[in-house]
Amino acid sequence: MIPFINAPFVWLADRIGAGPDELKLVFSFLLSYPLAGLLKRVPDARPEFKNLFSISISLFYLVGLFDLWDGLRTILISAIGTYAIAKYLRGSPYMPWVGFVFLMGHMSVNHIARQQANSPRSVDITGAQMVAVMKLSAFCWNVADGVLPEADLSDFQKDRRLVELPSLLNYAGYVFFFPSMLIGPAFDFVEYRRWLDTTMFEVPANVDPSKKPPTRRKRKIPRSGTPAMKKLALGLIWTFSFLKLSAHYYPEVLLEDKFVMYGFLRRLVVLHMVGFTARCKYYGVWTMTEGACILAGLGFKGVDPKTGKVSWDRLRNIDPWEVEFAQNTRGYLGAWNINTNQWLRNYVYLRVTPRGKKPGFRASLATFTTSAFWHGFYPGYYLSFVLASFIQTVAKKLRRFFRPFFLDPKTQQPLPSKKLYDFASWITTQLTFSYAAAPFLILSFSGSVTVWARVYFYAVVGTLVLMGFFASPGVKVVKKALEQRNAKAGVVTDKKSGDLKRTASTDSLSSSREPVMGISADMEEELDEMVREVKREVEVRRARSRENSLVKDMKKAM
Repeated sequence: MIPFINAPFVWLADRIGAGPDELKLVFSFLLSYPLAGLLKRVPDARPEFKNLFSISISLFYLVGLFDLWDGLRTILISAIGTYAIAKYLRGSPYMPWVGFVFLMGHMSVNHIARQQANSPRSVDITGAQMVAVMKLSAFCWNVADGVLPEADLSDFQKDRRLVELPSLLNYAGYVFFFPSMLIGPAFDFVEYRRWLDTTMFEVPANVDPSKKPPTRRKRKIPRSGTPAMKKLALGLIWTFSFLKLSAHYYPEVLLEDKFVMYGFLRRLVVLHMVGFTARCKYYGVWTMTEGACILAGLGFKGVDPKTGKVSWDRLRNIDPWEVEFAQNTRGYLGAWNINTNQWLRNYVYLRVTPRGKKPGFRASLATFTTSAFWHGFYPGYYLSFVLASFIQTVAKKLRRFFRPFFLDPKTQQPLPSKKLYDFASWITTQLTFSYAAAPFLILSFSGSVTVWARVYFYAVVGTLVLMGFFASPGVKVVKKALEQRNAKAGVVTDKKSGDLKRTASTDSLSSSREPVMGISADMEEELDEMVREVKREVEVRRARSRENSLVKDMKKAM
């Protein structure tokens, strides 16, 4: 560490009560804006200069600012190891899995070391390594797709495939892209390459030339200063909110003696505010890093052919409004850590499934396990993940069976009473996830259970009660009431299955079984499918055993 760089952060940290590394992290995000502006001004015809500039800034952040020499070594091991695996095992169908296991194993070692160090206010390399794991494991799959026939690939795979390995300089620029290196957002190599050679900014033929986004001088990257500054301002507001609220609503307050002296309702408010305060930190840093990526041009997503409006949300990683006002679990989880959701879907969930088959229990289990291991090994993470899976299942059934009562059966338009349903859904979703996410902040098993006990396990009890209800004859009463209501309105019931006709009102916002953040969309269905798979496997083995016995008997008879 260079002393004159470290001293101002130590001085300021002593006066405002923050950690020096926390201040350095915010400083690096702010510094990335003018540096991203410079990066954008590197001539489009000199991509090698863009790579070198980005790499040098990342090295300054890691070594000059945070003194993370070991961290630099960690990133280099992951990057070099991945490139070697992709190059020398390129023709093997196991190559992306070898790369995935290598990256996850390497990161797991550092997760364990971080857990043992137990220094939450210091910056280590695991955050940057988590981003690198997403980028590099995706890189392996993109290379693997490059050797397959296009007929065997989905549209997404065709778009992201790498027919040739990139040069080492381009690859290093991708790994060490400074605006997003420390905490994301992650992106695929093809996106970086298109930014680097500016093909990302080519205007489609269906866009009116008069609506082409404005650029400066001979640059192809559209002007992005205004959307970037909006992200910066919003990020600073969220960060300031975190700094102010964290003085009162920090995770440890849930374990203090004074917390149990509050009434139940006040404890619920404090629990929710602790979660909201923690989210403010992520809203702030993710929004600021996204803004720096936008300023550099990498956030460009295209131009609306009708209005000519430029979209800059390619690397959007968080939607605070959707999270804070979500009325269902899928909406809540889907708006959180968006890039990680996409990575889990495109490079785990869909990759585990054999070609031509639909994803099932094994794909969901692999995604859940990957998401859990990717976050780390604190017991609190696993308490949150398991509870959230059951909450997701119950919430889906609640929406399916009760939401239709608040909609017109024929038109599916909201009735006046729908406002009450929406409010109740919002309150329930927010309080349930405030409870479920508490172990993510407390981390320890005993501390997490203590916090849950201090609010009387309300989310666990509520989830178990509802699961019991949906497994009881009571659900038939609800279904019958809905059928009668629909019959009066002339809405058809699915007689073949004996179930309600599925509509927008009887299903969740997304009826997809794809997990969100690795959390199963329907735990009950997943467990049922697991039982079916086990039964099928047992039947197959019995059939093989009978066949082998028959062959042996025939041989003896001969």
